[in-house]
Amino acid sequence: MEKTTTNKRNMVLSIILVALVITLLGIIFYNRYNTSHYASTDDAQVQGDFYNITPLASGKLVDFSIKEGDRVVKDQIIGRIDGASTSQNADNNLLRSPVDGVVVKVEAQDGDYEQSAAEPVVAMIVDPKQIYVNANISEKQIKNVKVGEKVDVTIDEYGSEKFEGTVESLGQAANSAFSILPSSTGTFTKVEQTVPVKISMDKTNVSLLPGTNTEVKIHLK
Repeated sequence: MEKTTTNKRNMVLSIILVALVITLLGIIFYNRYNTSHYASTDDAQVQGDFYNITPLASGKLVDFSIKEGDRVVKDQIIGRIDGASTSQNADNNLLRSPVDGVVVKVEAQDGDYEQSAAEPVVAMIVDPKQIYVNANISEKQIKNVKVGEKVDVTIDEYGSEKFEGTVESLGQAANSAFSILPSSTGTFTKVEQTVPVKISMDKTNVSLLPGTNTEVKIHLK
């Protein structure tokens, strides 16, 4: 009876051991497959090109009633500078939208006095048709990433919903090259670097907000 119990115990342990080995091998295979077929990161954000609206003349800001979220069209007059009669070009008194876009930030109010020499930004506009994702890819993976490769994108704002994009361009320097260099302390700690990758987004029916977090998976060819 004792021998039978021992055999059963050994069989159970053997089954558990085999299951653990299979699971471990599966994890190793999965990780190797992902590493060789995809470049992934959650260090990525939705981005857009912002256009600053800056007066070219000094004076009182009038007829300025735009609000954040307003849609504007290219060359639309969104305000003007009053009392700038000395300007050689009267058109400099007008504030126009440089693109078809959406007002994302308003930094001034109607009636404010604006000094053009200070280059004040009274509003910021983004073109929603030119929204893209900026992903920071590990220096160990960047050599495998090519322009034109397809990308799966998930955006935190939309949960598990999948979006598609394409690698548009690769950074020509690591992000650290653009940071302020710290003073030397006599010690060095090696830190893995990342390289920015610009991903153009396929057309979608939802609004993508610049600055929101994303995760990307680039399909390596």
